[in-house]
Amino acid sequence: MKKITLFALFLSASVTMSAQEVQGPDGALKVTVSLEDGSPFYQVSYNGTLMLNSSPLGLKTSIGDFSTGLKSIGCQVQTTDETYSLPHAKVSRVHYLANELTCTYLKNNQDTLQIVFRVSNNDIAQIYRLASAKHGYCTINAETTGFHFPVQTTTFITPQAPAGSGWMGTKPSYEEEYTIDQPVGTPSKQKVGYTFPALFHLGNNGWVLLSETGVSSQYVGTRLSEGSSDGLYTIAFPQKGENGEASDTTATAALPLTTSWKTITVGKTLKPIVETTAAYDNVRPLYEPSQVYRPGRATWSWILWQDGSCNYKDQKTFIDLAASLHFEYILIDALWDKQIGYEHMPSLINYAKSKGVGVFLWYNSNGCWNNAPQGPKHHMDTAPARKKEMAWMKLLGVKGIKVDFFGGDKQATMKLYEDILTDANQYGLEVIFHGCTLPRGWERMYPNHISSEAALVSENLVFAQYHADREAQRSTLYPFIRNAFAAMDYGGVFFNKHFSKDGKNGSLRKTTDAFQIATSVLYQSGIQHFGITPNNLSEEPDFILDFIRKVPTVWDETRFIDGYPGKFCIIARRYGEHWYIAGTNATNKPMKLSIDLPWLAKQTVSMIHDNNARTASFSQATTDKSGKLSIEMLPMGGITIFTK
Repeated sequence: MKKITLFALFLSASVTMSAQEVQGPDGALKVTVSLEDGSPFYQVSYNGTLMLNSSPLGLKTSIGDFSTGLKSIGCQVQTTDETYSLPHAKVSRVHYLANELTCTYLKNNQDTLQIVFRVSNNDIAQIYRLASAKHGYCTINAETTGFHFPVQTTTFITPQAPAGSGWMGTKPSYEEEYTIDQPVGTPSKQKVGYTFPALFHLGNNGWVLLSETGVSSQYVGTRLSEGSSDGLYTIAFPQKGENGEASDTTATAALPLTTSWKTITVGKTLKPIVETTAAYDNVRPLYEPSQVYRPGRATWSWILWQDGSCNYKDQKTFIDLAASLHFEYILIDALWDKQIGYEHMPSLINYAKSKGVGVFLWYNSNGCWNNAPQGPKHHMDTAPARKKEMAWMKLLGVKGIKVDFFGGDKQATMKLYEDILTDANQYGLEVIFHGCTLPRGWERMYPNHISSEAALVSENLVFAQYHADREAQRSTLYPFIRNAFAAMDYGGVFFNKHFSKDGKNGSLRKTTDAFQIATSVLYQSGIQHFGITPNNLSEEPDFILDFIRKVPTVWDETRFIDGYPGKFCIIARRYGEHWYIAGTNATNKPMKLSIDLPWLAKQTVSMIHDNNARTASFSQATTDKSGKLSIEMLPMGGITIFTK
């Protein structure tokens, strides 16, 4: 990282200091930090409009309360200028330019707290650094960091689940429903706060996305508290009952220590929200990749054929399906250890190799933090068992693992994530997490982390009609919130009319075929699991199958086009020279739009779009001289526009 000191302002210790400011490079986004009677505060403005009112800062620790009784000993501003690459994300190359304000405070004349803000044109990253001349380690008991929104703000946020709730006690796992334009301060469903990322709408003043990044084995995963009646949300630590009540809810590390980064993305429109790289800008790889990890697409029988399909014969069928679709992978899901057996896995994996298909294997994370019965069990929670299993996988040529059911955000759990990823890298394995926390910068920190669930994803379409009825609505939320911040393993693209093996029973799919195609672009994950089944090969037209055979899963560029959370969403993504523009409509009325694609002015594009039969049609169109294009989406429909 290149840093250039611009100026330093040193102040004598005092009870109250004058406010210090730092702006983004273009001057629009500004953070103001002040010390009021020994307590630090900050506020955020954008183009002169207040986006966050005066909000508290500080830490409460085992060596003292660093939210009060502080004295300023200096502030410094410098620039951060870095270009980096992301091999399996929504953008492949990032130029990060920000101005950094570091304010240093003294506590009891012996310990120091630094509060750091890095401000780019639309993103703010905030972190604490704590040091002591007397103490060798410290426990962070709480953060007093807050986000105080104007009272007219509405929310698009997911409530946290109570510890140990849900199926077999596997929650929290970030699988709750979003609020939609709910007033700030409204009590959450479970009264235990909200998870990251969290989107806030300030009416005509714009949007704010809050989240967290840089969480490793050295910290906990945090969340937002319940909101106060006047719009203040503060940082909350894990609940005591998480992870089967094993380990503490606090974070302990050697001094000097740093906390996680809290991120604040600000925009007049949703463009900076969709295009943010805040999760990655201020983290670094924790190790070198042991090999080049390959993104791609995967079949998996479990999503529609369920548990019984995890047998040798059906897995061969889905390997053949992957080969027919030119997919890179198959996921062999839960229960393979009993229903196929370890003794038969070598021949099954060799069969996949012969078809040019790589294999991912599912594992239960286990330990004392979940009661889920599915196996393989107790292979990922201890280092000896994990390394033995990974050595076996490497010998057979397995490409990756999907590990499920973590149920918490404690420091010990963050260490388990890190240990699984680190060991997997040594054995050349890619990693996907399910039943898990939000990945906080992990695509950059851990080069073999490919994706995580941490959302209410496609399995719920199978479980209940309630969720199938809301499939379209959620497609217009995730790109602006969860998937805007990190890769999301949703597992979409279904063509069966019902979410079942035979397509005739189970939950009824309410969305169109064109909608389903659009989600292959709308959702981003380094490996995309598709809900396609063998019957779809003969039932779907060639133009759909040809598209599925070629659609990328990682992107060089992502752009916001139009949309509003819960109503509709249109996003453009580029891979090499090829553009893909995908949209979905969550309303109950047809939607006609004129979209702006100025970089494709006067170009002929291909379109997969809705028809009156609610399947999909293919056509071509030419944008006008300014790049405008008229499109139409049916209720719960969609469209995909692409260049060849």
